[in-house]
Amino acid sequence: MNPNLPLDDDLARRARKRVSMKMGFYVHLLVYVLVNAGLYLLNLVKGGGSWHLWPLAGWGIGLAIHGIVTFIGLQGDGLRERMLASEIEHLKGRR
Repeated sequence: MNPNLPLDDDLARRARKRVSMKMGFYVHLLVYVLVNAGLYLLNLVKGGGSWHLWPLAGWGIGLAIHGIVTFIGLQGDGLRERMLASEIEHLKGRR
């Protein structure tokens, strides 16, 4: 970690979680591209029609869902914090 960036434990934990979510998606994307490129090449060599499109489409749907969940989840981080702050203020007012 960069010593010039003063981060408290909570902020550092959240940053690590966000980076982990992004890296998980990028690894999934890389594996998707490599495996499906291999299946495409195998299809070209064997001349077996267009069977390679089925795993491409099925896995593509899963990859799209992974991307949506990851990046919508990252966008919602600010919303979560605002809701938490609002709830804290509400509870303070009840005392």
